Amino acid sequence: MNMIIVADSSCDVNKEIMDSINIKEIEDKINDTLSIDLVPFKIYVDGTEFVDDKNLDRDKLIKFMHDSPNPIRTSCPSPGEFLESFMKSTTSFAITISKELSGAYNSAVTAKNIALEQKNKFIHIFNSKSASTGEVLIFLKLIEEIKKGISNNEIVNNVEQYISDMKTYFISEDLGNLIKNGRISKINGLIANILNVKLIMKSNELGEIELAEKVRGSSKVFNRLAEIIESTNVNFSERIAVISHANAIEKALGLKAKIEKLRFKDIIIVETNGLSTSYVNDGGVIISF
Repeated sequence: MNMIIVADSSCDVNKEIMDSINIKEIEDKINDTLSIDLVPFKIYVDGTEFVDDKNLDRDKLIKFMHDSPNPIRTSCPSPGEFLESFMKSTTSFAITISKELSGAYNSAVTAKNIALEQKNKFIHIFNSKSASTGEVLIFLKLIEEIKKGISNNEIVNNVEQYISDMKTYFISEDLGNLIKNGRISKINGLIANILNVKLIMKSNELGEIELAEKVRGSSKVFNRLAEIIESTNVNFSERIAVISHANAIEKALGLKAKIEKLRFKDIIIVETNGLSTSYVNDGGVIISF
């Protein structure tokens, strides 16, 4: 037997997180092998293709997006790419960006159905109902549950419950991509830019992007986001917060400082991969907890 975790590249797991996972220790506990695959999105800017993998030049992607007047196109991993990973193992857990935002979940489900026709396997696809930092949290939770040595069904139940309780917010400093891709109306986006109104967006219970609040001025928006996070009244001591940023480390560190008083179990900062960068654009920040 063997086990694999598969995630699309909206999952902003970085090298430090991967290095912190003691695969050998986990394998000893579960008496099984464990591997991890990340399958990439592709991003297209005016005909130029960017593959969202470890070789991605994110600075080049940001420049191309900034210079382009056209919508950014993305292509999710194909069923074949998910299938290749699923066929490596008898037990597979996959994590995808919200199915309301991309076809990645459906691709993974198609691959699952094909794999189950060929061999006796256990495969579960987690719809993150989020992206970026949300997928990182699910990845970490999945690792935690696997370490317990419990049944696959118990792992699924515990992680799905975790997803239902998870919260995701983001601030996009540059609304250009959201306007060009129709996530917000051009008129509202232009007014927001002209009036220096910053939008705090969130993922709702279905995994759709919706407006949480409008805030006047960059200096106030992160203070307000910290207040919104505090107002959720969750048990922060039992939760990890993950903050991702697109070329905005100072903003990420500033947000971390603002929420440290809430005493999260841990606060992790990562950089956005290509797909997350294409959503929040240069200077954007995402947080899930």
